[in-house]
Amino acid sequence: MNPKVLDILVCPLCKGHLLMNKELQELICRFDKLAYPIRDDIPVMLEGEARELSIDEMDILKG
Repeated sequence: MNPKVLDILVCPLCKGHLLMNKELQELICRFDKLAYPIRDDIPVMLEGEARELSIDEMDILKG
């Protein structure tokens, strides 16, 4: 995914900053504890398509 696109994307719920997880091809919102998928280099910024982050995943992000 183009890094310039990541600079302008925000969480559709809280409008907060997103983190990129290249390994899982997801954009992470730490505040809402959601991971939005990236499919074919296109971020899917729909709440219904996002998955909830587990407590373990959140602990890793805090580190």
